[in-house]
Amino acid sequence: MSLLSESGITQGFLSAWPMQFESGSTGLGLAATCNTDLNRALDELRRLRTMHELILKAAGEGIYGLDSKGKATFGNAATKEILGWNPEEVIGKRVHDIHHHSYPDGSPYVHTECPIYAALQDGEVHRVDDEVFWHIDGSAVPVEYTSTPIRRDGSIEGAVVVFRDISKRKEIERQREAAFQEIKQLKEQLEQERDYLRDEIKTVSDFGDIIGNSPTLQRTMAQIDAVAATPANVLILGESGVGKEMIARAIHDRSERAGKPLVKVNCASIPKDLFESEFFGHVKGSFTGAHRDRAGRLQLADGGTVFLDEVGEIPLSLQSKLLRALQEKEFERVGDERTIKVDVRVVAATNRDLEAEVKAGRFREDLYYRLGVFPILVPPLRHRREDIGLLAEHFLERTCTELGRDPMSLSNQQVQRLMAHSWPGNIRELRNIIERAVILSTGNRARFDLAMPDAADITSDITTNPEPSDEADFVTEAEMREREKANLIAALRHADWRVWGPDGAAELLGIKPSTLKYRMTVLGISKPG
Repeated sequence: MSLLSESGITQGFLSAWPMQFESGSTGLGLAATCNTDLNRALDELRRLRTMHELILKAAGEGIYGLDSKGKATFGNAATKEILGWNPEEVIGKRVHDIHHHSYPDGSPYVHTECPIYAALQDGEVHRVDDEVFWHIDGSAVPVEYTSTPIRRDGSIEGAVVVFRDISKRKEIERQREAAFQEIKQLKEQLEQERDYLRDEIKTVSDFGDIIGNSPTLQRTMAQIDAVAATPANVLILGESGVGKEMIARAIHDRSERAGKPLVKVNCASIPKDLFESEFFGHVKGSFTGAHRDRAGRLQLADGGTVFLDEVGEIPLSLQSKLLRALQEKEFERVGDERTIKVDVRVVAATNRDLEAEVKAGRFREDLYYRLGVFPILVPPLRHRREDIGLLAEHFLERTCTELGRDPMSLSNQQVQRLMAHSWPGNIRELRNIIERAVILSTGNRARFDLAMPDAADITSDITTNPEPSDEADFVTEAEMREREKANLIAALRHADWRVWGPDGAAELLGIKPSTLKYRMTVLGISKPG
């Protein structure tokens, strides 16, 4: 499409040329000279026209020319690339009616409000950076454009509209905003986890790993493995100190939610008036002391697991709200009308008889069945006495490391005496006793008679280098070594001379296999030919 008319230029050139033709050779010469100059001028105009057309075609922005009535007079190649309209289809028509007739939401865009035409009225340059032009296929193309008036002799004869497709820029801005919001959300989540979960997420439990190989514990572990891979809610039942939190962590770590938070809520330690805020969160100013927005435990556990320890302590007035949140997977923060949706798995624990609480009217029956989809009963320590030696050895090693003491070990006699205790405080009591024995020791000596004054029968020392006591009989070093050697040989014979593995001599003695191998070397013990 030509922006300049060659015939029009020729006529204008001729009409502007002041000359008279005379007869004779002089007139012919003059005419020849004029024709030569005219051809040169036309060639120059063609060259300029071609150059201008190439420039317009090469431009990446769309360019429309408008007359004083807002009708298109020309358009470059980029207009077709951006909007799909051939320039020939637009020439002589109002551009606004073709591709600027509606706002981004589809509502009508009256042409009298169009900045493109405003340039024809007020003679000002109008720049717009957030509108849409409509593609020939009906889709909206985000654009920014400038409408610049064309003046001649003080009057406005038209306008030039230069526009560019900003779809990529919009997408980059959208991605940047999404990334910003994600970073903001993660920052808030980290701050919330710092406040709530510093001592809860991925921390070492009071009882370390689940330790033991008794049949009772193995049945419990089988239940954990069975339910962990499902989304079912779990109710952990057991006495205080049996390690219910460790069971909850094991369920979470074996589930598909292991990469998300495990949020613990100790229901027994939350003041009654703050239960709703702790569970669901609050907004700033919702009550006295609410100085900032705060996420609740359920929101923090979104995508993960919430562990409701001592769930029987939840006030009856809040149980209905908790039930709704678990059923509908949504809730409102205190003082907020906005509904927050969450996806959490609930693992609850209690040492109460919830069935009795339900009958007494202190616990909602529907909440009990919602929480107790899969109940797991954690056995007390007195029902898994086979694990006491392993637990005691674990706590002893850990305590010595934490306190910077020399390593110590347990003898079979000491393990048997520990197994004879009733352990009403379960695993928590066992760990406390071991720690107390190490703390009260002198040198490399730890005494159970000082750590457990109520258990007078456990008076043996835990020591790597026993020291004779004034209150007890003593033996010589040689006799002690002979007794130790005989004890090791008896254990090795019982284990068919196997040091490692289940029922190996090291396990029977309650010591590490590496320790047993070292003692065998020192005492010159080897398997008979």
